[in-house]
Amino acid sequence: MLDADAHMKRLPLKVRKAIPVALVAVTAVLFAYLFAKHPEYRRTLASTNPWVLLLIGALYGVLILCFNWVYSITLRLCGEQLGGRENILLTCYSTIVNFFGPLQSGPGVRAAYVKQKRQVKIKDYTLATFVYYSMYAVVSALFILMGSGRHWPLALGLVFAVSAGCGGIVYLAHKRIARTGQKSAFRATPALLGILLLATICQLSVVALIYYVELRAVHTGASLMQAIVYGGAANFSLFVSLTPGAIGFREAFLEFSRQLHHIPTSGILAASVIDRSVYVVFLGVLFLLTVGMHLGDRFSKAAKAAQE
Repeated sequence: MLDADAHMKRLPLKVRKAIPVALVAVTAVLFAYLFAKHPEYRRTLASTNPWVLLLIGALYGVLILCFNWVYSITLRLCGEQLGGRENILLTCYSTIVNFFGPLQSGPGVRAAYVKQKRQVKIKDYTLATFVYYSMYAVVSALFILMGSGRHWPLALGLVFAVSAGCGGIVYLAHKRIARTGQKSAFRATPALLGILLLATICQLSVVALIYYVELRAVHTGASLMQAIVYGGAANFSLFVSLTPGAIGFREAFLEFSRQLHHIPTSGILAASVIDRSVYVVFLGVLFLLTVGMHLGDRFSKAAKAAQE
């Protein structure tokens, strides 16, 4: 993700500015085409209980808090931390950019911000982000495998895989630092890695719960275990998504993994319509809240300066 952001910076400024606008435009056109071509999706959204839509929006609010937790621990791996208000503002902003920006730009935005504000090295933050993504991938794989019902062996496998993966990353990082003589603030202690793993599990559990509510709303009769497997498969679209919110890529992953979660194509598409619609509205509200908090900071600073 960070490498993609670096490649984006090499493009002319006009092209970089045009890409997000073009992607949002394409997304809007695809949504319009989907609703025009499939009136049953319009009926699905219109017939969905408004309280269910509000519940999904509230769960996305909980997900933002999980993101905030994950990003806070990721930064602590680099020996730094932000204040609570500053961290939530950065989380909100990077979440919005991650959806509408090209190539999942959120990590690049956070890396640039902490470099400027806390002098965190890009290499250190990239390494911490890779540790998080390794946990994200392993927990997602565990969610998929949980469909077999063999929970204890999988749980032990998760602990081993995460420990081996993170340990390997940390070992190679420290070996590189020792070989090159570079200074690094990256410190992956067992306590921080354990907290990051817990935060990642909480994040992906909330995602699975959101999918469960959406799948039940479109009358697929999905069980919670199916939603967990469904969520695990959908999570892997993060690593290849080139469109806002991984539109198209997530649905493709879910279609290819139908034999694992047993959700029909019609259910996947109907649940996706609800998910995208609620999430876009949620991001709009999040944007307004972020702007409000930012303006509040400016006004408070201006008032303080006037008093002085």
